[in-house]
Amino acid sequence: MNTALITGITGQDGSYLTELLLEKDYEVHGVVRRSSSFNRWRIEHLIQDPAIYGKRLFLHYADLSDDASLRRIFSQTNPDEFYHLAGQSHVGISFKIPEVTTREIANCTLKLLEISRDQDNPPKVYLACSSEIFGNASDSAQNEHSTLKPTSPYGVAKAFCFNTGHIYRESYNLFVCNGILYNHESPRRGENFVTQKIVRGAASVAQGKAEFLELGNLGIERDWGYAPDYVLGIWMMLQQDKSADYILATGKTHKLSDFLELSFEYFGLDYQNYIRINPKFVRPNEPVQLCGDSSKAQNILGWKPSVSFEKIVHEMCRAAEKIK
Repeated sequence: MNTALITGITGQDGSYLTELLLEKDYEVHGVVRRSSSFNRWRIEHLIQDPAIYGKRLFLHYADLSDDASLRRIFSQTNPDEFYHLAGQSHVGISFKIPEVTTREIANCTLKLLEISRDQDNPPKVYLACSSEIFGNASDSAQNEHSTLKPTSPYGVAKAFCFNTGHIYRESYNLFVCNGILYNHESPRRGENFVTQKIVRGAASVAQGKAEFLELGNLGIERDWGYAPDYVLGIWMMLQQDKSADYILATGKTHKLSDFLELSFEYFGLDYQNYIRINPKFVRPNEPVQLCGDSSKAQNILGWKPSVSFEKIVHEMCRAAEKIK
């Protein structure tokens, strides 16, 4: 039985990855922070399953800034695969807390790479990178060799992780895969992301709980995929004999206004009647378009996206409709 260690296990990607690994008969260990309030709803069904929790799924308290606790967990679990998914994940918020963003993303990734290479049997390592490392890209569809031009503190921190992963792969022969994932959505997306804000806002308007929804730039274009598809790609990366970097993307872009239109149409509404533009939601120096070329992942891993943009939006709307 393979053993996996996951940071960010309670997030969107971490929860789907946990389900996937358990289906594949892994023993899964997750790192969680102590908090006065629990935010484990995405994996609560697994925690409540006596056949899983405490038998094949284990949670360990630690903080990414605490070297001793992290080393202890690595020593106790001796993972075959390590998936680093944790850290401040919101681009807009990174402008408000740039130091925290840099510390949580860049510094902690460096620490975890050091811990990984210090193990007697170093695990295969997955690092969660982001399309934000490309920023205002000059090429219409970015690939693994596109120039890094980040335009936010979040993007800069992720670019540091990307380059550091390269260094540890080449200098220490550590198996490190950088996964450059473009926007990927699901009903488990965090509330502070604009896609979740849109579907919940549309549901609230339809249910008479709100009169309008405030947003920023509706003209941005993103390459949106389905989170469970991308999590499968993440796992595929660590099943290879040789580590490499991979882009996971659909290769198709849609404007934010397209996401709005589909969301409000689901509830029988015209979004243009319910949207207010608020300058405070306009992100500084925001990339206008990001589109990924996942040819490498498709050719080497055999990965491909399987869920359409329309189905993703509608699934999120159905989930938002059920929220009381």
